[in-house]
Amino acid sequence: MTIGYISIGSNIERNKHIAAGVQALHHLFGELVVSSVYEADAVGFPGAPFYNLVVGFNSELDVHTIAQLLRKLEFAHGRPADSQKFSARTLDLDLLLYGDTVINDDSLQLPRPDIERYAFVLEPLAEIAPDLQHPLLQQSYAQLWAAMAKTKPLQWRVDVALEAPPE
Repeated sequence: MTIGYISIGSNIERNKHIAAGVQALHHLFGELVVSSVYEADAVGFPGAPFYNLVVGFNSELDVHTIAQLLRKLEFAHGRPADSQKFSARTLDLDLLLYGDTVINDDSLQLPRPDIERYAFVLEPLAEIAPDLQHPLLQQSYAQLWAAMAKTKPLQWRVDVALEAPPE
């Protein structure tokens, strides 16, 4: 089994889509390790604030299969096929890490560079995997989080119920 980490984000009906995303990932992978939920302003475009979190999972699936499954889940939860990178999202699922896999091809980049760029990715990852080493930087996520510049409040934890309502 390989341990992977997925970032989850939403700024459209955030509570609904974050909870649905966690539920869908639980159905795919079973038990998840779930970070706190963080609220952060939209980055790269004017828009409503996002809810963000990171989940850890175990799988024996191929890394590209997992990436395809995540894309299908995004579409199933209302993400348009032609959505732009910096735009509002019902559900955004990004594979951050999959074991020590290092990939940089047209369809996938692991470890995902967003880990180093965005506090809303790194802080929840450091929360649930503080001692895990970045496969390229050879630093733990706790070390990377401690070193990240925090010149203003970048985000804050919010209390969000992640249990999806019964269908």
